[in-house]
Amino acid sequence: MNNPMHSNWGSACSDSDWGFGNDSRFDRHSKFKKPCKVCKSHDESACNCNFKAAARQLAAPLNSDCVLVNSVVGSKSVQKVAEATLPFTAFTPAIPAGSTIVSVAVVPNLAGVTRNTTIIRDKVVNIGLIPVAITVTYTAPGTTTPVLTATLSTSLPFQEHTDFPGACPEDMVVEPPLVVEGIFAQPGVPVIGTTGLVSTNAILVKIVLRTTITVTRQVIVDSHGGICDVNERRCETTTTPTTNTLPAP
Repeated sequence: MNNPMHSNWGSACSDSDWGFGNDSRFDRHSKFKKPCKVCKSHDESACNCNFKAAARQLAAPLNSDCVLVNSVVGSKSVQKVAEATLPFTAFTPAIPAGSTIVSVAVVPNLAGVTRNTTIIRDKVVNIGLIPVAITVTYTAPGTTTPVLTATLSTSLPFQEHTDFPGACPEDMVVEPPLVVEGIFAQPGVPVIGTTGLVSTNAILVKIVLRTTITVTRQVIVDSHGGICDVNERRCETTTTPTTNTLPAP
């Protein structure tokens, strides 16, 4: 019969604890059993098993004293403008033509901003949308009271291309969250109606945004401080202009 305290890792107790040595717990001259010293116990009387951890396999040593780092091509503060001309009919309820606009409140949702950023030679192109909730108070044509309210939830598109000498298509862009610098609303701007006629029954909404654009590039630095590009041909010009179809927000 196999010893139940034996395993592939060895015995939990010494042979003497099982009655195979002079220190057997079964004393031939006594009918009483000696206490078994069980290995791994927290008792001070436990036997010393001298367990050893398996040797760790060290990773292969590096064969180069060079490091890969992100080098800053440039960093600058930029502004972006989100705007749209919204006809009276886009609001709920629709604002009657010829109404007098009393106030326009625009609340941007910065947490919902979507941005698509790409780099072409010496330029960073940024296109996106910022969600807004717009509340308009107005009076109907020919009256001064009552003051009515209309609302609209939509997104204003913004775009900007920033000159960045030295930037190349394979570089990377780091851009922190946008900050709103100003919100503007201008009623009475011209708009083309559904019949093709131009009227002033519309409101221009504009939001000025600010952020910082930082362009970085992966380079290799040797132990002497020498720098070389990971891709030496990243800035080579092509005969075909870059065309990008950006994903929808």
